[in-house]
Amino acid sequence: MSVNSSNVLSVIMGGGQGTRLFPLTRDRSKPAVPLAGKYRLVDIPISNCINSGLKRIYLLTQFNSASLHRHISQSYKFDHFSGGFVEILAAEQTFTDMSWYQGTADAVRKNLLHFLNHDFDYLLILSGDQLYRMDFRQIIAQHADSGADITIATIPVSRDQAESLGIMEINKELRITRFVEKPKEKAVQDSLRLDPALFGQLGLEANGDYLLASMGIYLFNRDVILKLLDNSLISASTSSPPPSKPTTSTLMFSKVIGRTWERSVPFSRRTWSWWRSCRASISST
Repeated sequence: MSVNSSNVLSVIMGGGQGTRLFPLTRDRSKPAVPLAGKYRLVDIPISNCINSGLKRIYLLTQFNSASLHRHISQSYKFDHFSGGFVEILAAEQTFTDMSWYQGTADAVRKNLLHFLNHDFDYLLILSGDQLYRMDFRQIIAQHADSGADITIATIPVSRDQAESLGIMEINKELRITRFVEKPKEKAVQDSLRLDPALFGQLGLEANGDYLLASMGIYLFNRDVILKLLDNSLISASTSSPPPSKPTTSTLMFSKVIGRTWERSVPFSRRTWSWWRSCRASISST
């Protein structure tokens, strides 16, 4: 696959307190929870990155992170000539900002100065606590071909699964037109139901009843992420009140693409079917 992966910078979110996985997260963060012996959950997105040719990886951490830091420092070492790294960026107080991370967007915002030390065209943002197998080069290729500002990987789910995930609505151009977090009302789910006319375009079976869930995998153009986060809008880390009226800005992105990846990986559909958000799957057992 002829995709230039050298122009992509990967960012993996280290997660918050992980209360729904307690007591597994009593002494460690969610991405540091052991998996299959010596591995940790965070090894899944890191492995996906490395096998996709993405070798510049930042891991943003904050809560209960000592175990995670130790695992990363002992596991991932690149030679000096490849330019690859898996580097931890822990939350820190500075002279200009004494707050900790206030969410995913704020964590990325506060580390822009580190990201901008690198040349990149695309920023890939991943969750550190999910189980899946994916070749990110296919997302990068589709993103570039479509001319999107942002691409969000999605997966078709049933109605009962939709209650614990973020659900998106797309139009015939695959543009995301609506997002609802964990919809439980049947009327809301009905309004978000995937149009059967799109099944063929997305490679889905014609007799299904699907909703599109976000996989927590986001690909941003460099200029778009800067316009969204490095601006004069109110920061979540400040005590200033939000503006009373919506603000019109020329800095907003114009094309957000949602795409299913159920058949985009070069291995069996059975392998792909075990994508899980550990926040939902482990806590439900």
